Amino acid sequence: GHKQLIGTARRRVDMLTVAIDTRANDAIAADLRMSWLKEIHPDCGIELTDNGQRAGADIVFGGDPSPAEYARVIGAKFFEIERARETEDLSSAAILAAPLDNLQSLEPCVRAYFVKRVVLIGAESTGKTTLARHLAEHFDTLWVAEYGRENWEEKIRALTPDKPSVWWTREDFVHIAQEQQRRENEAARNANRVLICDTNAFTTGTWFERYENRRDAEVDAIGALDKADLYLIPTPDVPFVQDGVRDGEMIRDWMHCRFKERLTAGTVPFVELTGSFAERTRRAVDEVEKLLR
Repeated sequence: GHKQLIGTARRRVDMLTVAIDTRANDAIAADLRMSWLKEIHPDCGIELTDNGQRAGADIVFGGDPSPAEYARVIGAKFFEIERARETEDLSSAAILAAPLDNLQSLEPCVRAYFVKRVVLIGAESTGKTTLARHLAEHFDTLWVAEYGRENWEEKIRALTPDKPSVWWTREDFVHIAQEQQRRENEAARNANRVLICDTNAFTTGTWFERYENRRDAEVDAIGALDKADLYLIPTPDVPFVQDGVRDGEMIRDWMHCRFKERLTAGTVPFVELTGSFAERTRRAVDEVEKLLR
Protein backbone atom coordinates (compact mmCIF):
# COMPACT_ATOMS: atom_id res chain seq x y z
CA GLY A 1 0.00 0.00 0.00
CA HIS A 2 2.73 2.49 0.87
CA LYS A 3 4.68 1.58 -2.26
CA GLN A 4 1.61 2.22 -4.41
CA LEU A 5 0.96 5.51 -2.60
CA ILE A 6 4.53 6.72 -3.10
CA GLY A 7 4.69 5.63 -6.75
CA THR A 8 1.38 7.29 -7.61
CA ALA A 9 2.28 10.51 -5.81
CA ARG A 10 5.70 10.66 -7.46
CA ARG A 11 4.18 10.58 -10.94
CA ARG A 12 2.07 13.62 -10.12
CA VAL A 13 4.71 16.04 -8.84
CA ASP A 14 8.15 17.39 -9.77
CA MET A 15 9.67 16.45 -6.42
CA LEU A 16 8.33 14.09 -3.76
CA THR A 17 9.57 13.80 -0.19
CA VAL A 18 8.59 10.77 1.86
CA ALA A 19 8.38 11.48 5.59
CA ILE A 20 9.16 8.48 7.79
CA ASP A 21 7.83 8.43 11.32
CA THR A 22 10.35 7.72 14.08
CA ARG A 23 9.04 6.22 17.29
CA ALA A 24 10.83 4.57 20.18
CA ASN A 25 8.75 1.41 19.91
CA ASP A 26 9.11 0.91 16.14
CA ALA A 27 9.00 -2.77 15.19
CA ILE A 28 11.64 -2.02 12.55
CA ALA A 29 14.15 0.80 13.07
CA ALA A 30 13.43 3.98 11.13
CA ASP A 31 17.00 4.13 9.77
CA LEU A 32 16.57 0.68 8.24
CA ARG A 33 13.20 1.57 6.73
CA MET A 34 14.77 4.70 5.30
CA SER A 35 17.51 2.67 3.60
CA TRP A 36 14.85 0.40 2.08
CA LEU A 37 12.86 3.33 0.72
CA LYS A 38 15.97 4.93 -0.77
CA GLU A 39 16.60 1.72 -2.70
CA ILE A 40 12.98 1.15 -3.72
CA HIS A 41 12.27 4.80 -4.61
CA PRO A 42 15.63 6.32 -5.64
CA ASP A 43 13.94 9.33 -7.28
CA CYS A 44 12.31 10.49 -4.04
CA GLY A 45 13.63 12.41 -1.10
CA ILE A 46 13.48 10.29 2.06
CA GLU A 47 13.47 12.04 5.45
CA LEU A 48 13.07 10.99 9.07
CA THR A 49 10.48 13.13 10.83
CA ASP A 50 8.75 13.39 14.18
CA ASN A 51 5.23 11.99 13.74
CA GLY A 52 5.36 12.62 10.00
CA GLN A 53 5.40 16.41 10.39
CA ARG A 54 7.21 18.28 7.65
CA ALA A 55 6.80 21.95 6.80
CA GLY A 56 7.09 23.51 3.35
CA ALA A 57 5.00 21.07 1.30
CA ASP A 58 2.72 22.29 -1.49
CA ILE A 59 0.76 19.04 -1.67
CA VAL A 60 0.20 16.31 0.90
CA PHE A 61 -0.74 12.84 -0.32
CA GLY A 62 -2.40 10.21 1.82
CA GLY A 63 -3.89 6.77 1.48
CA ASP A 64 -6.80 7.82 3.72
CA PRO A 65 -8.28 11.16 4.90
CA SER A 66 -6.22 11.37 8.11
CA PRO A 67 -3.46 13.70 6.75
CA ALA A 68 -6.02 16.26 5.51
CA GLU A 69 -5.89 18.30 8.73
CA TYR A 70 -2.08 18.40 8.64
CA ALA A 71 -2.27 19.68 5.03
CA ARG A 72 -4.71 22.38 6.08
CA VAL A 73 -2.49 23.53 8.95
CA ILE A 74 0.57 24.00 6.71
CA GLY A 75 -1.47 25.54 3.89
CA ALA A 76 -1.01 22.69 1.42
CA LYS A 77 -3.45 20.92 -0.87
CA PHE A 78 -4.46 17.41 0.10
CA PHE A 79 -4.99 14.50 -2.26
CA GLU A 80 -6.23 11.12 -1.15
CA ILE A 81 -4.98 8.25 -3.31
CA GLU A 82 -7.34 5.33 -3.54
CA ARG A 83 -5.79 1.98 -2.78
CA ALA A 84 -5.44 -0.42 -5.70
CA ARG A 85 -7.71 -3.44 -5.61
CA GLU A 86 -4.84 -5.91 -5.72
CA THR A 87 -3.53 -4.55 -2.41
CA GLU A 88 -6.83 -4.43 -0.55
CA ASP A 89 -6.27 -7.76 1.19
CA LEU A 90 -2.73 -6.87 2.23
CA SER A 91 -1.65 -4.85 5.23
CA SER A 92 1.65 -4.18 6.92
CA ALA A 93 0.24 -5.67 10.13
CA ALA A 94 -0.69 -8.90 8.35
CA ILE A 95 2.72 -9.14 6.71
CA LEU A 96 4.53 -8.47 9.98
CA ALA A 97 2.44 -11.17 11.64
CA ALA A 98 3.55 -13.78 9.07
CA PRO A 99 6.38 -12.38 6.94
CA LEU A 100 7.62 -15.75 5.67
CA ASP A 101 4.15 -16.42 4.24
CA ASN A 102 4.14 -13.09 2.41
CA LEU A 103 7.63 -12.90 0.91
CA GLN A 104 6.18 -12.56 -2.60
CA SER A 105 4.69 -9.22 -1.54
CA LEU A 106 8.02 -7.77 -0.37
CA GLU A 107 10.76 -5.94 -2.21
CA PRO A 108 14.11 -7.82 -2.31
CA CYS A 109 15.80 -5.62 0.30
CA VAL A 110 12.88 -6.12 2.70
CA ARG A 111 12.62 -9.82 1.90
CA ALA A 112 16.28 -10.25 2.91
CA TYR A 113 15.47 -8.83 6.35
CA PHE A 114 12.77 -11.40 7.08
CA VAL A 115 14.32 -14.52 5.55
CA LYS A 116 15.71 -16.78 8.27
CA ARG A 117 19.43 -17.58 8.14
CA VAL A 118 20.89 -20.91 9.21
CA VAL A 119 24.68 -21.06 9.40
CA LEU A 120 26.86 -24.17 9.44
CA ILE A 121 30.15 -23.66 11.24
CA GLY A 122 32.81 -25.90 12.69
CA ALA A 123 36.15 -27.58 12.14
CA GLU A 124 37.38 -28.90 8.81
CA SER A 125 36.00 -32.08 7.27
CA THR A 126 32.87 -32.40 9.39
CA GLY A 127 30.38 -32.44 6.50
CA LYS A 128 29.30 -28.78 6.58
CA THR A 129 29.27 -28.20 2.83
CA THR A 130 27.50 -31.46 2.03
CA LEU A 131 24.92 -30.71 4.69
CA ALA A 132 24.43 -27.14 3.44
CA ARG A 133 23.70 -28.43 -0.06
CA HIS A 134 21.28 -31.03 1.31
CA LEU A 135 19.39 -28.53 3.45
CA ALA A 136 19.06 -26.08 0.56
CA GLU A 137 17.66 -28.83 -1.63
CA HIS A 138 15.31 -30.08 1.09
CA PHE A 139 13.87 -26.62 1.75
CA ASP A 140 13.93 -25.58 -1.91
CA THR A 141 16.07 -22.56 -1.24
CA LEU A 142 19.53 -21.08 -1.81
CA TRP A 143 22.80 -21.71 -0.01
CA VAL A 144 25.99 -19.66 0.19
CA ALA A 145 29.31 -21.44 -0.22
CA GLU A 146 32.45 -20.76 1.82
CA TYR A 147 34.27 -17.91 0.11
CA GLY A 148 37.45 -18.44 2.17
CA ARG A 149 38.03 -21.79 0.46
CA GLU A 150 37.41 -20.26 -2.96
CA ASN A 151 39.91 -17.50 -2.15
CA TRP A 152 42.54 -20.02 -1.01
CA GLU A 153 42.12 -22.16 -4.12
CA GLU A 154 42.64 -19.07 -6.27
CA LYS A 155 45.88 -18.40 -4.42
CA ILE A 156 47.05 -21.97 -5.06
CA ARG A 157 46.23 -21.74 -8.78
CA ALA A 158 48.31 -18.57 -8.98
CA LEU A 159 51.50 -20.29 -7.74
CA THR A 160 54.46 -20.15 -10.13
CA PRO A 161 58.12 -21.20 -9.98
CA ASP A 162 58.90 -17.60 -9.05
CA LYS A 163 56.22 -17.65 -6.38
CA PRO A 164 56.22 -21.22 -5.02
CA SER A 165 54.42 -20.58 -1.72
CA VAL A 166 51.46 -18.63 -0.40
CA TRP A 167 50.09 -17.61 2.97
CA TRP A 168 47.19 -15.72 4.48
CA THR A 169 47.49 -12.03 5.27
CA ARG A 170 45.39 -9.98 7.67
CA GLU A 171 43.96 -8.15 4.68
CA ASP A 172 42.85 -11.49 3.24
CA PHE A 173 40.70 -12.17 6.29
CA VAL A 174 39.13 -8.71 6.18
CA HIS A 175 38.33 -9.22 2.50
CA ILE A 176 36.99 -12.75 3.08
CA ALA A 177 34.69 -11.59 5.89
CA GLN A 178 33.37 -8.70 3.80
CA GLU A 179 32.83 -10.79 0.67
CA GLN A 180 31.21 -13.66 2.58
CA GLN A 181 28.79 -11.22 4.14
CA ARG A 182 28.09 -9.46 0.84
CA ARG A 183 27.27 -12.76 -0.91
CA GLU A 184 25.05 -13.85 1.94
CA ASN A 185 23.10 -10.59 2.02
CA GLU A 186 22.64 -10.74 -1.75
CA ALA A 187 21.40 -14.34 -1.65
CA ALA A 188 18.92 -13.54 1.13
CA ARG A 189 17.04 -11.31 -1.32
CA ASN A 190 15.99 -14.36 -3.32
CA ALA A 191 15.93 -17.16 -0.75
CA ASN A 192 12.77 -19.14 -0.04
CA ARG A 193 11.93 -18.56 3.65
CA VAL A 194 15.39 -19.66 4.83
CA LEU A 195 18.95 -19.14 3.60
CA ILE A 196 21.55 -21.83 4.29
CA CYS A 197 25.09 -20.54 4.83
CA ASP A 198 28.25 -22.66 4.76
CA THR A 199 30.06 -20.43 7.31
CA ASN A 200 29.69 -16.65 7.67
CA ALA A 201 31.75 -13.57 8.51
CA PHE A 202 31.39 -14.25 12.25
CA THR A 203 33.40 -17.47 11.87
CA THR A 204 36.17 -15.71 9.92
CA GLY A 205 37.39 -14.16 13.17
CA THR A 206 38.08 -17.60 14.64
CA TRP A 207 39.84 -18.73 11.48
CA PHE A 208 42.05 -15.65 11.82
CA GLU A 209 42.73 -16.65 15.43
CA ARG A 210 43.55 -20.19 14.29
CA TYR A 211 46.31 -18.93 11.97
CA GLU A 212 47.51 -15.82 13.85
CA ASN A 213 46.92 -16.88 17.48
CA ARG A 214 45.04 -13.63 18.19
CA ARG A 215 41.76 -11.93 17.42
CA ASP A 216 41.45 -9.04 14.97
CA ALA A 217 39.13 -6.17 15.87
CA GLU A 218 38.24 -5.28 12.29
CA VAL A 219 37.42 -8.86 11.28
CA ASP A 220 35.34 -9.36 14.42
CA ALA A 221 33.51 -6.05 13.80
CA ILE A 222 32.47 -7.26 10.36
CA GLY A 223 31.27 -10.54 11.84
CA ALA A 224 29.24 -8.67 14.46
CA LEU A 225 27.09 -7.29 11.62
CA ASP A 226 26.02 -10.78 10.54
CA LYS A 227 22.36 -11.73 10.70
CA ALA A 228 21.93 -15.30 11.93
CA ASP A 229 18.92 -17.08 13.40
CA LEU A 230 20.45 -20.51 14.08
CA TYR A 231 23.94 -22.05 14.06
CA LEU A 232 24.49 -25.74 13.36
CA ILE A 233 27.85 -27.19 14.49
CA PRO A 234 28.75 -30.71 13.29
CA THR A 235 31.05 -32.37 15.81
CA PRO A 236 34.54 -33.43 14.64
CA ASP A 237 34.15 -37.09 15.64
CA VAL A 238 34.07 -38.27 12.02
CA PRO A 239 37.06 -39.31 9.86
CA PHE A 240 39.17 -36.49 8.49
CA VAL A 241 39.24 -36.50 4.69
CA GLN A 242 42.22 -34.82 3.08
CA ASP A 243 41.23 -33.07 -0.14
CA GLY A 244 44.56 -31.45 -0.91
CA VAL A 245 43.61 -28.12 0.67
CA ARG A 246 42.78 -28.83 4.31
CA ASP A 247 45.47 -28.45 6.96
CA GLY A 248 43.65 -28.51 10.31
CA GLU A 249 43.28 -32.20 11.18
CA MET A 250 45.18 -31.90 14.46
CA ILE A 251 43.23 -28.90 15.75
CA ARG A 252 39.66 -29.90 14.91
CA ASP A 253 38.73 -30.33 18.58
CA TRP A 254 40.16 -26.90 19.42
CA MET A 255 38.24 -25.26 16.56
CA HIS A 256 35.01 -26.92 17.59
CA CYS A 257 35.35 -25.86 21.23
CA ARG A 258 36.35 -22.33 20.26
CA PHE A 259 33.29 -21.88 18.06
CA LYS A 260 31.10 -23.12 20.92
CA GLU A 261 32.73 -20.66 23.33
CA ARG A 262 32.09 -17.75 21.00
CA LEU A 263 28.48 -18.74 20.39
CA THR A 264 27.79 -19.37 24.08
CA ALA A 265 28.85 -15.78 24.74
CA GLY A 266 26.33 -14.53 22.18
CA THR A 267 22.56 -14.60 21.82
CA VAL A 268 21.97 -16.70 18.70
CA PRO A 269 20.95 -20.31 19.45
CA PHE A 270 23.14 -23.15 18.25
CA VAL A 271 22.80 -26.91 17.99
CA GLU A 272 25.54 -29.55 17.86
CA LEU A 273 25.08 -32.24 15.23
CA THR A 274 26.39 -35.67 16.16
CA GLY A 275 26.18 -39.25 14.93
CA SER A 276 26.17 -40.49 11.35
CA PHE A 277 25.63 -38.15 8.45
CA ALA A 278 22.04 -39.39 8.17
CA GLU A 279 21.46 -38.64 11.86
CA ARG A 280 23.03 -35.21 11.54
CA THR A 281 20.88 -34.48 8.53
CA ARG A 282 17.66 -35.49 10.27
CA ARG A 283 18.49 -33.35 13.30
CA ALA A 284 19.41 -30.38 11.08
CA VAL A 285 16.15 -30.66 9.12
CA ASP A 286 14.17 -30.85 12.37
CA GLU A 287 15.86 -27.76 13.77
CA VAL A 288 15.28 -25.70 10.62
CA GLU A 289 11.62 -26.76 10.56
CA LYS A 290 11.27 -25.57 14.15
CA LEU A 291 12.77 -22.22 13.15
CA LEU A 292 10.26 -21.80 10.32
CA ARG A 293 7.14 -22.57 12.37
